[in-house]
Amino acid sequence: MPNLVRDWMSSPVVVVDADTSVSHAMTLMRRRKINSLVVDVSESNPAYGIITTTDIRDKIAAEGRNPAETTVREIMSGSIITGRADWTLMECSQLMQKHKFHHLPIADENGNLIGMISATDIFMAVEEQGWIEGK
Repeated sequence: MPNLVRDWMSSPVVVVDADTSVSHAMTLMRRRKINSLVVDVSESNPAYGIITTTDIRDKIAAEGRNPAETTVREIMSGSIITGRADWTLMECSQLMQKHKFHHLPIADENGNLIGMISATDIFMAVEEQGWIEGK
């Protein structure tokens, strides 16, 4: 039974520039049927943030802000923590619970982003396969 992050993560990671409008980010998420985007915040060295549908709900809709006039940089969370594809879903779930987030970018051994896993992905794995301790 595959219970590793690599078996449940989505790939490729969708990345947007920090100066992208929230409106454009929302369109990307809707069209790709995803709930988060990684945000590239650096011009030289890799540095990333993240924007999620929760950020849009809490910082745009609830505050009455115009998504066309707001940049992703203004509402994103950062800097990101990354996970590894060879982690178990339990390890991944524990990290996500500890930091209280629902989307975890996955990086390879060189720090390159290779995927994204969400709490929903973990839920689907548990629903389909059950939970096997240590796997």
